[in-house]
Amino acid sequence: MAKHNDIGIDGEAMARRLLEEKDYLILETNWRVGHNEADIIAYKDGRIVFVEVKTRSSEDYGEPESFVDARKRKSYIRLANDYVLQKNRLEEVRFDIISIVVGNDGVKIKHIEDAFTTVV
Repeated sequence: MAKHNDIGIDGEAMARRLLEEKDYLILETNWRVGHNEADIIAYKDGRIVFVEVKTRSSEDYGEPESFVDARKRKSYIRLANDYVLQKNRLEEVRFDIISIVVGNDGVKIKHIEDAFTTVV
């Protein structure tokens, strides 16, 4: 497997641990509909939280969260709609980003709650 794939897998594992430490209940990981995938779907405080995890080895080209563009946000919104309909969930939905940089200086993790809304 390519090194960038390993970094992504490791990043998602770190994100899950972070969420669990913050008392989130992990409902799904790598949940797919067609070609779209939610990295983590969690539950906390009466909300279903869709989490996009972005992991990079440096910030040379910008912070990882800056790569969650309008297309990715629309994809997550569609996924959320599919998820709540398929699972018959009535809770409020929130979209978070966990940004991770695994570099020579160590690991930097940032949890951005309510990173974007359903208005795109």
